[in-house]
Amino acid sequence: MIMDLILVFLVSFLLLIFSTLQGYFIAYPLLISMGFLVMVLIRRGFSFEALMTMAATGGKKSFSVISILILIGAVIATWLAAGTVPALIYYGMKWIHPQLFILSAFLLTSVVSLLIGTSFGTVGTIGLALMIAAQETAVNPHWIAGAIIAGAYFGDRCSPMSSSANLITILTQTQLYSNIQNMFKTGLIPLIMSCFIYGIASLFNPVEAQGTQIPGWIQAEFQISSLVLLPALMILGLAIFRVEVKISMVISLLTAAVIGMTIQHYSGWDILNFILGGFYLAETAPLHSIIQGGGMLSMLKISLVVVISTALAGIFTGTNILNQVEVLLDQAQSERHLFSGTIVIGTVAAAFGCTQTIAILLTQQLVQKKYATFPLTPAQLAVDLENTVVVISPLIPWNIAGFIPAAILTTDFRFIPYAVYLYLLPLMSWREKQRISVHDLR
Repeated sequence: MIMDLILVFLVSFLLLIFSTLQGYFIAYPLLISMGFLVMVLIRRGFSFEALMTMAATGGKKSFSVISILILIGAVIATWLAAGTVPALIYYGMKWIHPQLFILSAFLLTSVVSLLIGTSFGTVGTIGLALMIAAQETAVNPHWIAGAIIAGAYFGDRCSPMSSSANLITILTQTQLYSNIQNMFKTGLIPLIMSCFIYGIASLFNPVEAQGTQIPGWIQAEFQISSLVLLPALMILGLAIFRVEVKISMVISLLTAAVIGMTIQHYSGWDILNFILGGFYLAETAPLHSIIQGGGMLSMLKISLVVVISTALAGIFTGTNILNQVEVLLDQAQSERHLFSGTIVIGTVAAAFGCTQTIAILLTQQLVQKKYATFPLTPAQLAVDLENTVVVISPLIPWNIAGFIPAAILTTDFRFIPYAVYLYLLPLMSWREKQRISVHDLR
């Protein structure tokens, strides 16, 4: 009887890989996969109405995440219009030292991703600018791409504006800022080690000092000053005081809108259009392909993927079809063994799901019962998900978490060995597991 489910999962896996590699919207294969799964489960005796109820129950979990996603899209658009993101690129390009280019690329993208909370946004702005700046050098581009993507996921993992951090917070019913604090604790040693490795790599792969036109292009399009950084600094400042993230984002959005109108001289109508459809420059502008994006509409596709994924998770829960995988975790006799199981499940989920969102949902679904019976706190589950599936997803060549950033940077899967932070984090977390107390993570 299990062969029918194996066949469904195999077909779904192939559809997801094909769609990812061909650039098709991932929701299409997800819906097809759900259709196949529903047909098999109906043959097994479940009613269509019961399955749809399970899907609806699971899908409801996505509503809180969707509101945050849409708000993030609006915030990014206003940050672009206000000159906040362009200023981060401008000052970052000025700060970079040619002899430490790879290390600088990692640190700079880490800071930017921490501020804006999106790996794709970081790679598509400062990451792309760094790759352009290093194009004419003899440095291995995969070193630079690996450093950029690793840095981008530093913030994707632990920024208050990160969709993955907010998703895990909602799934585990924990506190966002407490999770972020735990992530910084467990991520410090891997961060230091990554800086050391990238520093050594930089010394052996220096970039010849050469000018780049990007800062000049930015100055030609935007009024750059420390004041335009205020919207990003407000997010960090309000996070220190643990202001609810939606309130922080609304305050930052309004501040950026005012700056966009008063300093960058956009009209109120322009700002509203950017908030809805995303920011853009004229096609003739040299920065047209770099300084763009955001907007509420840009988050609708991501939101749809989250809804379908949580609906699938609801069916998995209601039908218990993944119980066989959960049984494997019963063999875990220690927290370290359980974490090892989470790494394995997270890797398989990232390979099967082809998106970070699906990987997170599947992994959380499969390991949460074992964490509860161990017993481990929801905060422990949250940080373990952040230290495994979130950073493992970009290391799967066909998962869009790594596939799209690599495409943006005009590279390919060969960046993976150089994204050292992404595999140092789960490796060091596994090694240190026995010395992390549950009490410290509450």
